[in-house]
Amino acid sequence: MTSTKLQHIALIMDGNRRWAKARGLPAISGHRKGAETLREIVQAAADLGVKYLTLYAFSTENWQREPEEVAGLMGLLRQYLKTELTELQKNGVRIMFIGERYMLDADIVAQMAEIEHNTAANDKLTVCIALSYGSRQEIVAAAQKIAVLAQKGDIRAEEVDIKMFSDMLYTKDVPDPDLVIRTSGERRVSNFLLWQAAYAEFFFSPTLWPDFNRVELERIIDDFNHRERRYGKS
Repeated sequence: MTSTKLQHIALIMDGNRRWAKARGLPAISGHRKGAETLREIVQAAADLGVKYLTLYAFSTENWQREPEEVAGLMGLLRQYLKTELTELQKNGVRIMFIGERYMLDADIVAQMAEIEHNTAANDKLTVCIALSYGSRQEIVAAAQKIAVLAQKGDIRAEEVDIKMFSDMLYTKDVPDPDLVIRTSGERRVSNFLLWQAAYAEFFFSPTLWPDFNRVELERIIDDFNHRERRYGKS
């Protein structure tokens, strides 16, 4: 079985709608199949010794999609939050959420908080779900927090450094991703972890997310294990 020394994989799960369209199905069918894939990949990551898995589930830009699709996604999210908790707790998975929670319905936010509370002590794998998330918005919010502290006189300008800024982000205490994977053949980051992925390795898979599986994840990890990461050094 493939093993890895990498701590943190970030995943842009792309291709659900194209998968459904190719089969003459509504978009929500692709999202349902994508949720099944997600379950398999979370288990595979835990088995392979990955400690953090960040999943780009729904971006701030995704709110601009057709209302019917957004409503379907929110319904699928409610179902996933309700049904997956027991299994995640049993498998020692900790769940945390990053993103603009105020844009979500109150019942979803309450479910998220409950899951975070109930899985907080789990330590086999941390799954960080980016929901209603945008990295530019996250960075602006961090800058605003620092500006407020400076205005109040709590910090001086010269005290602002990389660690302080990182601690203002949603991902405080989560290590930066070692590897960012995007499925479906697209080669862009789409406003995802722009600060955190500064030194990440990237892998762009041609596979649509609903068809992604453990075998491909292992192949990508093997590719990562053979890369030389120099961080700007010779």
